[in-house]
Amino acid sequence: MDNNFKQYQLDNEITKALDLLHYTSATQVQEEVIPCLLNNKDIIVKSKTGSGKTASFLIPICQHIQWDELRPQALILTPTRELAMQVQEDAFNIGRFKRLKTVALYGRSPFQSQAKSLKQKTHLAIGTPGRVMDHIQRGTLDVSNIQYLVIDEADEMLAMGFIEQVENIIDYLPQERVTVLLSATMPESIKQISKQYMNKPVSIEIEQEASIDHIEQKFYQANAYEKLDVLLDVTTILAPETCIIFCNTKEQVDLVYDTLNRKRYSCNKLHGGMEQEDRTRVIQSYKRGKFRYLIASDVASRGLDIDHISLVINYDIPLKSDTYIHRIGRSGRIGNKGMAVTLIEDNQDKYVKAIERKLDHKIIFDVRPSEDEVEENKVHFHSVMQTRLEYKESKTVKVSKDILKIHINAGKKTKMRAVDIVGTLCNIEGITSSDIGIIEVQDISTYVEILNGKGMQVLNALQNKPIKGRIRKVSKANTRDY
Repeated sequence: MDNNFKQYQLDNEITKALDLLHYTSATQVQEEVIPCLLNNKDIIVKSKTGSGKTASFLIPICQHIQWDELRPQALILTPTRELAMQVQEDAFNIGRFKRLKTVALYGRSPFQSQAKSLKQKTHLAIGTPGRVMDHIQRGTLDVSNIQYLVIDEADEMLAMGFIEQVENIIDYLPQERVTVLLSATMPESIKQISKQYMNKPVSIEIEQEASIDHIEQKFYQANAYEKLDVLLDVTTILAPETCIIFCNTKEQVDLVYDTLNRKRYSCNKLHGGMEQEDRTRVIQSYKRGKFRYLIASDVASRGLDIDHISLVINYDIPLKSDTYIHRIGRSGRIGNKGMAVTLIEDNQDKYVKAIERKLDHKIIFDVRPSEDEVEENKVHFHSVMQTRLEYKESKTVKVSKDILKIHINAGKKTKMRAVDIVGTLCNIEGITSSDIGIIEVQDISTYVEILNGKGMQVLNALQNKPIKGRIRKVSKANTRDY
């Protein structure tokens, strides 16, 4: 049976966005979470990576959000900046036609620019615990109307030492709210949070091991001095379209990246020591298909929602078996087949045994590719490397095709208000309030989204139509303003 999203009787604005995002059939976790959350029940979700859990809570939350309310109605906490950005992007896309305003709050990003965004009408706030708490304590984030709290990757929050901050944040929230807790594992401290802060939660567990059944796993013995050579041999033999290479430290990331870069691999790197702007640029470039190999640390890999990864390589064996499952789950997403290769040094038996217990079977080591095999595959490997990757259109572009963002050269300093914009636009023939998207009034500028393919009509009309008594300079917004 095809479990399409129409069965949930969602608003037309949500359904339209889901259609453009190619959400056609609900995944198992979505089938179980969406009805519960539509009925405003507290939920504990134990689910694998790549199962569609983010959409499972965002769809019903976006459905319930009241557009007219100025203060945030949903708060979503994530352990990393990258995951906050990914969830914010997904929320923005799902709520696109409902005109929902989403704000991401995380460190290494200017506090004041986030505070300015929060002064505007905000529907969903998504962020890391430290920065969210900072905004609450400074009075820039009003949580008095929070109706939905989502704690995403709660076990990772615990591992990174954020649980106390999460509990402090909860103390500021209204007691009458819906709480969703998502975690890959359920240690005792996470269970305690659910007992203390949740109201008769529904427990939903999606079988973990099913997530890697379709991923072919290979293991190679490789001592520290020969790992780079084995890595080069394996990538030559397999010649993947796209690949993530995981390392345990940023120093190893730099080492592997420098080596592959010298060998003219199409590659880039991602680790926690990089500036946030650089990390964001690398992630977006990889998503768009601008290079094939991403060398990454675990701290930077959280929130990598990329569907087209054909191979994962553990250059360093992860120190936790759960991390192994998370890493290899980057490949073979949305039902596709995947492959994972792990390089193991002689002194790492305890990590191998932990993975064996997690997989519930013994690991069989593959024989390292021979020189002849590597030589035979070099021509094909270089052919793949020299072929340009297919451009991957972002989800935001998909839902924004009939939307034009315009810039008005006036803002708060000239007493411009959103109501002034709406009044002017609705006086243009053929334009109604349903054609007006998110309006952001800044100090000296205002940005307005025009929906339903009517952007050029509005842009042309505003060239000689006064806004608040004066003709304003109106133009298309720059790409960087999107």
